[in-house]
Amino acid sequence: MRTRLLIVLVTLALAVVAAFAVPLLLSTAGQRTQQLVIGRSADIDRFVVLAQQAADSRDASALTADATRYTELYGEAVVVVNAQRVPLVQTGGLAANEPAVHALVEATMRNEPAPQVERLTPWSDEAALFARPVGTGTRVAGVVVLRASVAAATTDVAERWSAIAAGALLVAVVFVLLAVLLAHWMLRPLTELETGVLAVASGHRAQVRERAGPRELRSLARLFNRMSDAVGEAAEQQHRLVADASHQLRNPMAALRLRVDGLAPHLDEQAQKAYRATVSEVERLEKLLDGLLALALADSTATRLAAGADEDEPCDLASVLAERVDAWRPSADRAGAKLVPADGHTEPVLVRCSEGQLAEILDVLLDNAVHYAGDGATIVAGWSADPAAGEATLSVADDGPGLSAADRERAVRRFWRGGGEGAPRGTGLGLAIASQHVRTRDGRLELHPVDPHGLDVRIVLPLAEENA
Repeated sequence: MRTRLLIVLVTLALAVVAAFAVPLLLSTAGQRTQQLVIGRSADIDRFVVLAQQAADSRDASALTADATRYTELYGEAVVVVNAQRVPLVQTGGLAANEPAVHALVEATMRNEPAPQVERLTPWSDEAALFARPVGTGTRVAGVVVLRASVAAATTDVAERWSAIAAGALLVAVVFVLLAVLLAHWMLRPLTELETGVLAVASGHRAQVRERAGPRELRSLARLFNRMSDAVGEAAEQQHRLVADASHQLRNPMAALRLRVDGLAPHLDEQAQKAYRATVSEVERLEKLLDGLLALALADSTATRLAAGADEDEPCDLASVLAERVDAWRPSADRAGAKLVPADGHTEPVLVRCSEGQLAEILDVLLDNAVHYAGDGATIVAGWSADPAAGEATLSVADDGPGLSAADRERAVRRFWRGGGEGAPRGTGLGLAIASQHVRTRDGRLELHPVDPHGLDVRIVLPLAEENA
């Protein structure tokens, strides 16, 4: 938008400058041409009077002397012929038999109007010819032809045009600077508003300057700041509600767990089935509360980083992955699955993510793979790096039943659980928590199918600057 606005403003400014400069240039050239014509017309009129006197007295000595002196003084040629086309005076190398002079003499003898001198320009170099008949009425006793040099006039025109061009260029530069300043003044608030809208759309609070730009944009900035405060406050209240509710429920849940555990010795065989179901539900509630707390922590981390807080130290993706694979291998063995690291990369690679956060993300991915891949499945955990793109990709792939395309779209939503009948009953928060953690680090979580069946969960994180 800035480029388009500048193009319009600059084009308009240059058009205005050209609309004033071009007529001024033409007017200046026309004025100087008129001065040349007036000056040489006065000179040739004087020679017409002398030629008439010479014709009356039959003595051309005064005419010859005056024409010779004129040529010596001004360097311009004069030719005078009588009614019989016989040259009386020829100075400055101009001859009556030259085609241009002869044609002009014949036209003047017929009392035809002399051709107009074309408007002079800085590159005009052809001398101008002036002609006047000698005599009155229909009696033409001769013709006076004067060849005038245009060098001095074209020099004057060039100087005046240069001054006009310099002034027009200066005005154009001023107009362009004003256009740039105007575009900056108008569009900078819009750029800030765009950045603020993107921040609010990402769930963060943003503020823009309220004293920049036109009055309408200042009013819009004030309204946006109010909206951002309201949205941010609502989001913070929601996060606090989730965190406080999860935290406050932990104590009653712990007391309930103790009371339920204390009932076990006092229940007969018939009540044991209901007891085990109750314990299972209590454990699921505990996991749900832990997930809500983790989700609230992920949201607060996102808010902290969006507010400009310093990021945590980067971590070595390879070492964290190897440590979590070793930690989850016993769980995979108990579930009947095989957890193995991918072949290849062993060198360290630093990513912009804290070690604790990356370990939490990996725990979610490995936990889902171990519990949902099924008995006999193989789980492969590996990573790759693309220094040119500045990214590292962490992958946890299995050859289990996988997810449909629709389920892969829903998998990162909160409280969504997949797996179908008989699958482990999770909280539906794991991938949502991992996705939130990844987004806080300017990364992304992707779910891809595995051929012929299975699921590949990939985490793309930006590389740390220390890798360079």
